[in-house]
Order: sequence, then structure tokens, then C-alpha cells
Amino acid sequence: MATAKKPAADKTAAPKKREPNAAFMKPLTPSAELGAVVGSKPLPRTEVIKKLWEYIKANKLQDEKNKRNINADDKLAKVFGKKQVTMFEMAGLIGKHLS
Repeated sequence: MATAKKPAADKTAAPKKREPNAAFMKPLTPSAELGAVVGSKPLPRTEVIKKLWEYIKANKLQDEKNKRNINADDKLAKVFGKKQVTMFEMAGLIGKHLS
């Protein structure tokens, strides 16, 4: 029994450009705690993360030994609920502060 071969993919076709996910672009209102860090006006989730990183770097809150860890100051501790989080935890924790 012979198996059918798939036709070769056309290598001259331009790669499809990624469309941004509309859910990430929707402006969300930050809670009072998060608003103290990123501002109180509605922002897309991507901008909130960007502003958080600007704040973290401006205040030198990245752990010196392990750059993936963020040492929260008083403002960030209210958002995160603890004194140190990893950069991977951060996105999940701020989701609770956006509506």
C-alpha cells in the first residue's frame, strides 16, 4: 500500500505577519495599589508590564545575584503581596489588580 506524499510547501510565499491579540490591547483600569506605580488611567496589559519594568529598573529593585527576582519596595509589596517575586510570577499577580 503506497502512502500519499504531501505537496512541497511553496517557499516563495511571504511569511504571515502576526496580528496582535486584541485581548492584550484592551485598556484595563489598574487598582489603587497598582495605580500608585503605573498611573491610574486605563492601559493595555502590555503597557502595564512595560511601566512596571521601568519602575523596577529606575528604583534598582532587581535582585543583584538573581536578576529574575524582583525585590518589592513598599508600593510593589502592596501589589505583589510579598517582598520578593520572580519575573514570571509578576504577570500573574498584577492580573488581579486590573479590571
